Amino acid sequence: MRYRFLTTDVFTDRRFGGNPLAVLPEASGLSTEQMQAVAAEFNYSETTFVLPPEDPAGLCHVRIFTPKGEMPFAGHPTVGTALVLARLDRVPRPDGEGRSRFVLEEQAGPVPVTVFREDGEPVRAELEAPARPSLGGAPAVEKVAAWLALDPGEIVAGPASPRIASCGAAFLVVEVANLAVLGQLRPPPADAALDGGHGVFLFSRDVGGDAADLRARMFAPAHGIAEDPATGSAAAACAGLLAAIAGEAEGTFSWRIAQGVEMGRPSLIETRAEKRGGEVVAVHVAGGAVPVSEGWIEV
Repeated sequence: MRYRFLTTDVFTDRRFGGNPLAVLPEASGLSTEQMQAVAAEFNYSETTFVLPPEDPAGLCHVRIFTPKGEMPFAGHPTVGTALVLARLDRVPRPDGEGRSRFVLEEQAGPVPVTVFREDGEPVRAELEAPARPSLGGAPAVEKVAAWLALDPGEIVAGPASPRIASCGAAFLVVEVANLAVLGQLRPPPADAALDGGHGVFLFSRDVGGDAADLRARMFAPAHGIAEDPATGSAAAACAGLLAAIAGEAEGTFSWRIAQGVEMGRPSLIETRAEKRGGEVVAVHVAGGAVPVSEGWIEV
């Protein structure tokens, strides 16, 4: 059978930047094995498959696959799929401020999304992570450094690093000393394995300018992703972690995270964490996307 697909570059405002995504907007009839085969064929970080909702409260059910496996939640596929559906007029009509609000069902749970328009065109989307931040173990700095071929002194050790964190998908979050260390990193080999989640998200507060608050890179060898240009689920985990360990008990914390620079696909991920009574109650991720191509795939 033939299935329509559309591709879009996410967390960018220019074509051929950001993180590419393939979306099959009408994927009913495909088996899990076929979805995995299609994702491997596109070989993007993720491909999404849009299905009818399982709950009437949801706009649709979205399954997300990397080249090697299914993800419970992911940021760039959620933002990109929401904007593709908006361009296909498959989301609720905008309110008086030009915003469409709806829920995408994902494996990790319902994901509220808002699409924003400019001059009537959908250009940006913001999601609320399907889970509050959860913090896991803190692997030994020496172990992480050896895995990444770093000197232990090049890792900023503390309550936020190295640390397992999740807002629906778990990642190992590691802060490195500066932009030079971040830039010298090389993706680990495909057979490398470090317990802790779907990948390792490395960031630096040294950003080399004022266009972003953090610079980041993400490696996911277990998913067949040597390096990802923009990882919204990992950015959400990082923002939730940083907000959780902040000294303030109340407030809104935000970080603009630049990623993909070293790959020649610069991305900008906007994150926002809401903290009440000492607990992070919500984490949001936002960004733009631009359409690139569309066609049909035989399955």
